[in-house]
Amino acid sequence: MPVELKIPPVGESITEVTIGAWRKAAGESVARDEEIVELETDKATFDLPAPIAGVIAKILKQSGETAAIGEAVALIEESQAGEPAPAASPPRSPANVASPAKSSAAQVPAKKEAPAPQAPVTKPAPATEPVPAKRPAAAAKAAPVAPASAPAVSNSAGREERVVPMSPIRRRIAERLVEAQRDAALLTTFNEIDMSAVVALRKKYRDAFQAAYGVKLGFMSFFVKAVVEALSSVPQLNAEIRGTDIVFRNYYDIGVAIGGGKGLVVPVLRNAERLTFAEIEKNIADFGRRAGENKIKLEELQGGTFTISNGGVYGSLLSTPIVNPPQSGVLGMHTIQDRPVVRDGEIVIRPMMYVALTYDHRIVDGREAVSFLARVRDIVEDPSRLLIEI
Repeated sequence: MPVELKIPPVGESITEVTIGAWRKAAGESVARDEEIVELETDKATFDLPAPIAGVIAKILKQSGETAAIGEAVALIEESQAGEPAPAASPPRSPANVASPAKSSAAQVPAKKEAPAPQAPVTKPAPATEPVPAKRPAAAAKAAPVAPASAPAVSNSAGREERVVPMSPIRRRIAERLVEAQRDAALLTTFNEIDMSAVVALRKKYRDAFQAAYGVKLGFMSFFVKAVVEALSSVPQLNAEIRGTDIVFRNYYDIGVAIGGGKGLVVPVLRNAERLTFAEIEKNIADFGRRAGENKIKLEELQGGTFTISNGGVYGSLLSTPIVNPPQSGVLGMHTIQDRPVVRDGEIVIRPMMYVALTYDHRIVDGREAVSFLARVRDIVEDPSRLLIEI
């Protein structure tokens, strides 16, 4: 009896998912715990593994369709002893299979009619054991099936439009961005940071740090450390509004915005105040790798108290980031650019970075926002006050 492949519970308040790419097609064998189909929710994307080893008998939900929690999306025929179920034998033709109703004498003419071989032949397999058709190489490992989209609409002069359904993650991003603009009083303040000291420190300790921890020393760990220090000085930016109350926190869960395969995700560094430079860098590197593979877990995206977004990795010189509700602030980092600045009455060239803080003016005053950003600047420009564990 076929086993149903059902949608498991994937998180609080999530009642349905969207079927993404199928890793396997109907009729293909699967191993136990092998990833079969990609599922999308409004918060994360993940793969659904096979509960048993066998053959996919039928796909019940196609790419792009929705399925409720607990609903079956495919049927799997279980194999014996953990081996894939054998493919069905091809039907036997009357020419090579003797009918039981015929006598042995009836088979003699068929033997005489066979032409004499012109050259030595590889002996054919017995009729009772037909040679199975060779499986095409491309089918040995089926490519993921892309979600269905509407056909292109052709206009005059070869101009076309292609309609593609918005993914659940993209819909959720759109909803939250509109929510932030509608429900919060958002303002942005700017500053610039001389990155000379951090650049020199990374160059000095780059090899020793990577040898000790197996990860590169990046800029983000300096900013996470600086943000935690600044949040302890300006607690309003680590708080949120709940109804008519303000909730202050004594812990710092820092969200790090990362571009993933399905859109922007913000996994959270839990208790960032307890993390070392190496732990921060390892976590961020892991987030980046898994975001590209759509492997970020749902619980890793929940509960951040403040967010850092680094548009500089894409070349952004200056931007105004949007607060991730219900948080009250987000720090935007940007590209480092050599610019002329005045130091001790002289014009010198320094690696400079613009930074931006967008904050909810309902809970954070302008003085507090400017003080926070200045504190971040001061720490990054003088990182010797921060302890590097090497």
